[in-house]
Amino acid sequence: MANVPFLGIKTHAQKVCSLYKRALRNLENYYDQRHVYRYQAVLMRERFDKNAKLQDMSLAAKLLREGEQELFLIQHPIPRKFATSVGGVAHERVVHPPDWVLDYWHPLEKAQYPEYFKRREQRKKEFVAMWEKQYGKPDPKDSHH
Repeated sequence: MANVPFLGIKTHAQKVCSLYKRALRNLENYYDQRHVYRYQAVLMRERFDKNAKLQDMSLAAKLLREGEQELFLIQHPIPRKFATSVGGVAHERVVHPPDWVLDYWHPLEKAQYPEYFKRREQRKKEFVAMWEKQYGKPDPKDSHH
């Protein structure tokens, strides 16, 4: 259990890597010419590499806090976002229809894929049998019809 992402606990190294990546993304926002961005990215990497082998964790934590503060102060006012990422213009644009939509297909549409729908009906029966085995059959007096 060296890595426990579900708790939200990050190691110092993970925090530093996150800061580095966010700093590079911030540079991308400021420099639209590739060669200028790469020059600035190399300078940024040099700043991180200077302190990569620090043994004093209190100093390392202090530098991390200062780096977070510096990034906050120089962050771009209108950061670029990937189109399909959270906040992007196409985030959650593609709707994935739920499985039950196939139940409402017209028989002529289902006839185009006979093997698929035959297997699907079989799996639905297996699922109902598994459900009833695990939870029991539904009580008819509980139905609202």
